Amino acid sequence: MALFGNKKKTEKKEAAAVVATPSTSGSNQLAHILTHARITEKASMLQAQNVYTFNVASSATKRDIMQAVKAVYNVLPIKVAVINEASKEKRNARTGRSAMAHGGKKAYVYLKAGDTITL
Repeated sequence: MALFGNKKKTEKKEAAAVVATPSTSGSNQLAHILTHARITEKASMLQAQNVYTFNVASSATKRDIMQAVKAVYNVLPIKVAVINEASKEKRNARTGRSAMAHGGKKAYVYLKAGDTITL
């Protein structure tokens, strides 16, 4: 009956607790989230209202984007809105061939009134 002893049960719980702890730091994981800021006419008009626009990784979530903005710019966002851009078919005017232009993901980051980001 040694297989059902209390000693082995505690060892399993300790091993599970060790596996649950993350091994990498948070800053390394957030480095690939914000690819670059979108500099467009609409984005620059929104900056006057403390809304900043970024192209982000396609696997990024709202929580990842908030943490990345906090880590890179030292500003805590109030809200993040994420939009998936669809792929489009583009046609080459010279050759007539068509190809798919990749879509992406962009994020609108809302800041409180006193906070700003220098792009």
